[in-house]
Amino acid sequence: MSRRKVKSTNPELIGLIRLLRKAARENKANIWRAVAELLSRSRRRRIAVNVSRINRYTQEGDEVVVPGKVLGAGLINHPVKVAALDFSESARRKIIGAKGKCLSIPELIKLNPKGSNVKIIG
Repeated sequence: MSRRKVKSTNPELIGLIRLLRKAARENKANIWRAVAELLSRSRRRRIAVNVSRINRYTQEGDEVVVPGKVLGAGLINHPVKVAALDFSESARRKIIGAKGKCLSIPELIKLNPKGSNVKIIG
């Protein structure tokens, strides 16, 4: 099995990718491996998701991981837990205003190590 080399020089991102791969191995949860692969892409190809897309593809109480940045365009009208690499300030306000939660990816791994019922939106 070949390992994809991490091209990033950001030490926090490299640590996060290692944490995701370790969680995937220890918990036999392929979702964390998939998120690690999406995060190891170049910065230009990294995912940016608007709040309206999260609203469209989720229901109340869902857990979502975004391997990139969440942007504030659109509206959200139900509470969801969103874990992402980064949030814009307006996206954070809108998610919290809808009684949802904004988490970091390591926090979501601690809450749900198996990754069950977590959706990747991107």
